[in-house]
Amino acid sequence: MNNLKIKCIALAVTLSSMALSAHADVVYVHAGRLVDVEKGKVLNDQRIKIDGERIVAVEPWSAPPANSTVIDWSSKTVLPGLIDMHTHISDWDMTNNVAEPLLHSPQDVALMGAKHAYQTLRAGFTTVHDLGTYRAFTDVALRDAINANRVLGPRMNVVGAYITVAGGGGEVTGFAPGVEIPADMRVGVYRDANDAKLKTRYLFQHGVDTIKMMGTGSVLAEGTEPGQMEMTEEEMRAVVQEAKVHKSYATVHAHGAEGIKAAIRAGVKSVEHASLLDDEGIKLAKDNGTYLVMDIYNGDYIDEVGHKENWPESYLRKNTETTDVQRQAFRKAVKAGVKIAYGTDAGVYPIGTNARQFAYMVKYGMTPMQAIQSATVVAADLLSWQQDVGAVSAGRFADMIAVDGDPIADISLLEKIPVVMKGGAIVPSDVLPGL
Repeated sequence: MNNLKIKCIALAVTLSSMALSAHADVVYVHAGRLVDVEKGKVLNDQRIKIDGERIVAVEPWSAPPANSTVIDWSSKTVLPGLIDMHTHISDWDMTNNVAEPLLHSPQDVALMGAKHAYQTLRAGFTTVHDLGTYRAFTDVALRDAINANRVLGPRMNVVGAYITVAGGGGEVTGFAPGVEIPADMRVGVYRDANDAKLKTRYLFQHGVDTIKMMGTGSVLAEGTEPGQMEMTEEEMRAVVQEAKVHKSYATVHAHGAEGIKAAIRAGVKSVEHASLLDDEGIKLAKDNGTYLVMDIYNGDYIDEVGHKENWPESYLRKNTETTDVQRQAFRKAVKAGVKIAYGTDAGVYPIGTNARQFAYMVKYGMTPMQAIQSATVVAADLLSWQQDVGAVSAGRFADMIAVDGDPIADISLLEKIPVVMKGGAIVPSDVLPGL
């Protein structure tokens, strides 16, 4: 994609965002069916009253005052805006080229982020936990632009950069010796526990919301192995404690069983991927109230597209070694009652298709209601944003989606582009062609 096209996209998204910010003060929504994720049931024929950006009442339908603005969703099922707890909006799309991150300037990445933000929002995901970009702080800039109504996208909780060891899973790797990596791609690279704490402090000083550590090796990075610990428990604990100083929390990328358990003991609030999670780790997560964010759809995409596009052999091997075992661990964790939040790793697979994972979560042990709750009320609790997002209830932002049919009966309906409302205004559907 050339720079001119990207800039045109950013302009379109910006103009549309300005339109989204202008809406009537009081609006009523007539919901034919409303998924109440807090109570775990579906309510029929509901009236949702919105004042400005927030919901002020949810009650059985009755005609609102004369001349009121009414959005008629009486033939649809209404759900809270969805939450994806593991995205990479603020980065380039995944390719077979290990040098891809170096082919794009920070400006290119920021403009691509504007496109990704709109695609995510139009897919029904009104909030995301964006878990890393190689170009440090492009996610902070995108979040701020969305919050200022300069760009149209979801509410973003961002991490700024990866806390990682040199040459580890959060580094750009796979190059010949002597290749210089730009400084803004190494902001979170640390030497020891004290340096990890200082790097964490630096990220908060530059506006991040939360912290992401790379506790083990990665599937999609050369020279690292998923089962191998890359951060010590002491180093992870130093990061967790510094995050708490800033009234925040740390999550950890951890595939390997020992890395997962070390991270839970160190006090992380959530574990990403958890591919090689064992029974001891499941019990530890349950006992400590640690959330799991397991991207159980992603492996199929990597296997299919990776082979078609000749992704590096090591990526495909590691993906094979982690995909099925991760899904069985997911099934066990669901049965054990571990808290699981919806997270997809979108950005590895195409942004805007985030809902594909719902069917996999149902296939591997969740009920449709549990899967929807994982992407709404459970995710909101993990973010500590439960006062603002995650349910259609009084006091929260009027972030909702409306779909045809019954997603409790057929969860795959969420894969179709819904009608989306963010902050009481309908998200326009014609900003980018083909979406």
